[in-house]
Amino acid sequence: MTPHLPIELEQTELWLLADKAIYWPDQKTLLIADIHFGKAAAYRRLGQPVPHGTTQANLQRLDALLARYCCAHLIFLGDFLHAPESQTPAVLAQLDEWRASHPSLAVTLIRGNHDRRAGDPPASLEMNVVAEPLLVGPFALQHEPDPHPTHHVLAGHLHPAYRLSGRGRQSLRLPCFCIGQRLSLLPAFGSFTGMMEVDADPGRRLFVVGDGSVWRVG
Repeated sequence: MTPHLPIELEQTELWLLADKAIYWPDQKTLLIADIHFGKAAAYRRLGQPVPHGTTQANLQRLDALLARYCCAHLIFLGDFLHAPESQTPAVLAQLDEWRASHPSLAVTLIRGNHDRRAGDPPASLEMNVVAEPLLVGPFALQHEPDPHPTHHVLAGHLHPAYRLSGRGRQSLRLPCFCIGQRLSLLPAFGSFTGMMEVDADPGRRLFVVGDGSVWRVG
C-alpha cells in the first residue's frame, strides 16, 4: 500500500494522502476539503432514511491522520457543516469533544457555499473562519475552483472522481486528486458525499485513491 504519495507542485512538496487529504510537510499543515459534518443529521431531519455514525467516522479518520502526520495547522477548504439543520446537539457535542482533544492544533475554515448557509461553527470550536482565498506560500487555498491571478489554486467543492474501466462493462468510480497547471482539486473527505467524474485531460494529472493507496492514472 502507498498511504501517501509525494508530488512537487509550484516547487513545493505536497503529499497526497490515501484518506483523501493533502499534507504539506514544510508547513506541517493538513488540508481537508468538503467534510460536510452533519449531512446525515440534516437528511434525517427531512425524513430521509440515511446512515447513522458518519460524523464519528469522519472524526476517527481525521484523528488517524493527525496521529500519523506531524500537524500544527489543520485547514478546511470549505463545507465544514452541511446545513443549518446539521447543528444538532449530538453533532455539536461530538465536534466539541474532538476539539477538546486537540487543544494546541490551529484550525482554519475557509468558508464554502454550504458554510455560508449553515452558519459559522460555534465559538467553542476555536476555529479561525475566513473568506476565500487564503494565500499561503505559492498557493491560494479556496473552496470554489476559481482561478487566481498570481497563485496556484488548491480547492474542493466539485468532489472529483475517476472511473476505472475493466473487462466488459465492469467499471469502478474512485475519488481522485486532480492536479492542474494553475488549479488543483482535492477529493471530498466526507464519507457521505457525492462525486463528479473528471477525465485525464492534457495538462492535468489524476491520482485516484482506494484500498489504502494513491496512484496516478493520468
